[in-house]
Amino acid sequence: MVDRHRAITASRLTVFPSRPDITPNAADLLAAVAEVWPADGGRVSLNVASETALHELVQFQPAPNVMVEIPAFMACDAGNSAALQAMHAAGSTLLIKGRPLSPLPREVLPCFAYSIIDLADERRDGTPPPGSAQRTIPHIQSGVRTLADLELSFQRGALAVLGWPIDDVVANNGKSGSRPELQFIVELINRVDREEPADRLEQVLKTDPTLAFRLMRYINSPAFGLSVEISSFRHAIMVLGYNRLKRWLALLLASASKDPNVKPVMYAAVRRGLLMEELGRATADADQRGEMFICGVFSLLDRLMGQPMADLMRSIPVPDAVRAALVDASGPYHSQLELVRAVEAESVFDIRAAAEATMLGLPEVNRAVLRALAGAKQLD
Repeated sequence: MVDRHRAITASRLTVFPSRPDITPNAADLLAAVAEVWPADGGRVSLNVASETALHELVQFQPAPNVMVEIPAFMACDAGNSAALQAMHAAGSTLLIKGRPLSPLPREVLPCFAYSIIDLADERRDGTPPPGSAQRTIPHIQSGVRTLADLELSFQRGALAVLGWPIDDVVANNGKSGSRPELQFIVELINRVDREEPADRLEQVLKTDPTLAFRLMRYINSPAFGLSVEISSFRHAIMVLGYNRLKRWLALLLASASKDPNVKPVMYAAVRRGLLMEELGRATADADQRGEMFICGVFSLLDRLMGQPMADLMRSIPVPDAVRAALVDASGPYHSQLELVRAVEAESVFDIRAAAEATMLGLPEVNRAVLRALAGAKQLD
């Protein structure tokens, strides 16, 4: 969920049963979510794609930072009014999803903090929606596919949009080729790959104090669990070694663009890297997990730098397995990358097929997703 300043204001977590005859346990779901988004932490919006599971969930009162999306047809059903009012009274944050086909019960309308309106259903160009009181609820726009649609959504008063038009961002901002600030980090990665002396590398990094600060912040973030604080680039090389240092430089490369429209793309790249690493937690050694992290982070590098992936992989030193996954759609990390893409697309069948290809069960995939999202929050 991205606001007009291109800041990530919340994560949207889509939940669906692994089989249609199973109703997920709402208490267990909320407990798992609370581990990543505690009451005093960031915000998450639960998009529960199962009516029976959602009926069970509304019997609980999640913390205010755990927003629950209620489909419009359920909000209009008077049989759900008591449960929705109880959630609202307990401080839960409710979002109505979709445009109601009939007016909401009067007692339910105040329960909703926001509405989610798909761009295809947007009628704020003059045509009044059913139940004019709906206009009092601030709205979040979904279904945005282009930057023009995005800007129009904010002009119409949207507080935020769900998702980000990555392809259109690239088409509008990547025409001039690689950006200088990114090329600087590529050069640093090449120097680390050649294992140049620490003092020479430190001198290079000192020419851009902003990047040096960000690198130190990333290395010392809780997401990476170092037992000692890294105080300088030279210290980082001593503690991490050249191979592990490439991981942090990959993260820096993926998050170095100054273009505000690219900020959500950078977040997605970091999240991909963390999820790739988590998917290999049980089967890969530390070096392989590091490669999987780089594979995920670099999987959007062509979008960030405005260059074909094959060209980028010739200029940036990466392991053969990473190059195979990103350029040839093959190799040992390809199936994990496909699983990450399926998770992002909220595609039930693709997630199941990709999980089978990686020989991971859905519970393992769920745990990996939650751990990756927790790690992404720690890097903010």
